[in-house]
Amino acid sequence: MNDKPFAGRVTAAALFLAAAAALAACGSAPPSSQDFATSGVSQMSIRANRAEGIPVRFGDTKPHAWGARSPASYPVHGLDAARYQGRIDFREARQAGISFAWLKATEGGDMVDPAFAENAAGARRAGVPVGAYHFYYFCRPAHEQAAWFIENVPKVRGDLPPILDMEWNHLSPTCTLRPPAAEVRASIREFSRIVARHYGTAPLIYTTPDFYERNDLGSLRGVEFWLRSVKAHPNERYPNERWSFWQYSGTGLVPGVGGPVDLNAFGGSRQAWQVWLSQRSQG
Repeated sequence: MNDKPFAGRVTAAALFLAAAAALAACGSAPPSSQDFATSGVSQMSIRANRAEGIPVRFGDTKPHAWGARSPASYPVHGLDAARYQGRIDFREARQAGISFAWLKATEGGDMVDPAFAENAAGARRAGVPVGAYHFYYFCRPAHEQAAWFIENVPKVRGDLPPILDMEWNHLSPTCTLRPPAAEVRASIREFSRIVARHYGTAPLIYTTPDFYERNDLGSLRGVEFWLRSVKAHPNERYPNERWSFWQYSGTGLVPGVGGPVDLNAFGGSRQAWQVWLSQRSQG
């Protein structure tokens, strides 16, 4: 979920988007309110960055040549975002096919994303199921981070379950610690237990291929995964792993969003999506 700088086709729109993406460094100083008061990308930009294998109303500034098991073969799509994407027009995003959104809320034990509250409220008004994610900081105990998340993310009936974002933060200026795999898994279990007790639904675990492999996350039991895989189907990058959500692009374009954004697919039918919502939303 930590947005990466991107390189797309060299158009005026792409240059504008590249400037926006260059701001995406997790843990940087919080911006002022006008920093996330941006308008959505234009339909011209999206058409200029059309990509095979993703839904036709989205674009991608760094497209991948998908095979038969492309993101577009899944019917339910959503986004995840942080302050870097600006103020999101969720009505426009919903009309384009966005069915869910997770927004960065907290990081570590002392950081709050300044765009979370406004964008979460906007998603609810537009009828887009929305949830919050926490970016894990490896130099702070799991129980402190869970308490910080709970303090800053209200429990709202119908919201999506929380997300625990577990990945190495290569850009952190304050924490380069990489704990042993067993300690990482224990932290996941502790954070999840505390948060699930408060919200009445367990968090999903978001992760990347390198983090998953390095920390043997496949050995965790009773965990629901959201997996990043931007160049291959998750079944290729995470063999034999079950997953509910697939992050297939970090350079997507969506109407209503002011710059590149992560695109995601739910791993089932529209009917399965409704069942999942009824079972996993906050009560």
